[in-house]
Amino acid sequence: MIPISVLDLAPVIAGGTPRESFHRSVDLARHVEKWGYHRYWLAEHHNMPGIASSATSLVIGYVAMATEKIRVGSGGIMLPNHAPLVIAEQFGTLESMFPGRIDLGLGRAPGSDQPAARALRRGLGSDGHDFPEQLSELRGYLNPALGTGVPGVRAVPGEGLDIPIWLLGSSDFSAQLAGQLGLPFAFASHFAPDYLLAALDLYRRQFRPSDALEKPYAMVGVNIIAADTDEEAQHLATSQHQQFLNIVRGRPGMLSPPVDSMESLWSPQEKAYVHKALSFSIVGSKDTVREKLAMLQQQTAADEWIIAGQIYDHNARLRSYEIVAEVVKEI
Repeated sequence: MIPISVLDLAPVIAGGTPRESFHRSVDLARHVEKWGYHRYWLAEHHNMPGIASSATSLVIGYVAMATEKIRVGSGGIMLPNHAPLVIAEQFGTLESMFPGRIDLGLGRAPGSDQPAARALRRGLGSDGHDFPEQLSELRGYLNPALGTGVPGVRAVPGEGLDIPIWLLGSSDFSAQLAGQLGLPFAFASHFAPDYLLAALDLYRRQFRPSDALEKPYAMVGVNIIAADTDEEAQHLATSQHQQFLNIVRGRPGMLSPPVDSMESLWSPQEKAYVHKALSFSIVGSKDTVREKLAMLQQQTAADEWIIAGQIYDHNARLRSYEIVAEVVKEI
């Protein structure tokens, strides 16, 4: 059985609060742990009213405390937003509290717009070009034998702890770097599907065995909105469509309830853009999910799936992840 995991943005629904979002995340984590999911990752985003996981390390600790064995981590921490020492200390603290359960997934995008990037003290010209150097420094704090941390500076806690580091990406940059360093790689095809196959191929061709991995390990992100019927799933998916439409318009907002039809809400151009961004998605009943996930597995040879699903109703969200768990056991 191919491992399946959860990518949670801690969505804030229209009329709701971040506090309620965190409670729903904990409830979802407890359920998916019971259903056999492998890991539960949270993503760093800023200046987005509909996403509550901006203080990602804190939310990881909250979820880990409420669960027992599922791995919990970041999908990802946007490293250029932070001093590498701070991330080493934060994740060293998490690993010390929840040994053997913490993953550190790293990305190089800001996870925000330009005003928020400036507020995070990122320079206007910062494009993640120094990400390899930041990564090297971070790894040096966790493993001083590498000699890449700042001399005389130690990460406590963090130093000497075995915290798996993943590289995340939506292009070929992190794919190549992950391959060269022998690290696991996760591709964000749930919102940037165009370069998926090329990035996976590059990662596998560039891979060099390391202490972390003997062979490539690729996790692929996919949106799945599952329900008992295709019609119900299509209805639920309109919440995600509205969310992406708001991002396209530069007005990110809370996750809206589903609507009967999107046609009056978007232009033909906007519709085409949203469908393109969400083309690596599966929306439908159990049979539909089974058929399409098997096809995607043939295309990608993914070692693991990480599943996002922006669903307004919490019970429907739980049911969606439950259906996926049932499907994977049958494939």
